[in-house]
Amino acid sequence: MRSVAFAAILGSTMLVAAPAMAQTAAPFTGARVEGIVGYDNVKNGDNDDAVMYGVAAGYDMQMNGLVVGIEGEAADSDVRQCDGLQSAVSPRFCAKAGRDLYAGARVGTVVGGRTLLYAKAGYTNAQFKLTSDNGTSETTLGKTNLDGIRAGVGAEYAVGPNSYVKAEYRYSNYEDGFTRNQAVAGFGFRF
Repeated sequence: MRSVAFAAILGSTMLVAAPAMAQTAAPFTGARVEGIVGYDNVKNGDNDDAVMYGVAAGYDMQMNGLVVGIEGEAADSDVRQCDGLQSAVSPRFCAKAGRDLYAGARVGTVVGGRTLLYAKAGYTNAQFKLTSDNGTSETTLGKTNLDGIRAGVGAEYAVGPNSYVKAEYRYSNYEDGFTRNQAVAGFGFRF
């Protein structure tokens, strides 16, 4: 029972002290979470663009004047590519973009005390749902997962001691000839 009480007291002390410690730490360091939304363009022969949205988390630290970090992201998209006339002679085949998972690293530098400029790279895995529609019925053909790599550049601006806004461009190259260009904006908190 004492260990539970001690853990509770220690945990509540850390919650109260964490914001104060974050304010005295170097800028753009520590754990972070963010929401993102933006433009998504998927290309495989034809291309389609729509809105993407998601959440991300990461951890950054300063090393030799650089900010180095790891990050992960889970996102979804409204992209849907279709081909065909939606008839018995020419069924309409569609590939709808689904969840997109990303894990990677980034490195950057602080400019002017409140802006972080960075580059990122890592692994991404996107899911696509395949359907066929012959005009009378729509059939789900299955889901496929595509592995790929992502590279990007971005900027974060500290709007407060623990909050920031960001803008980012990223390019993803998946297997089977799928590519993706995204321009996203986000709002996040550091802990």
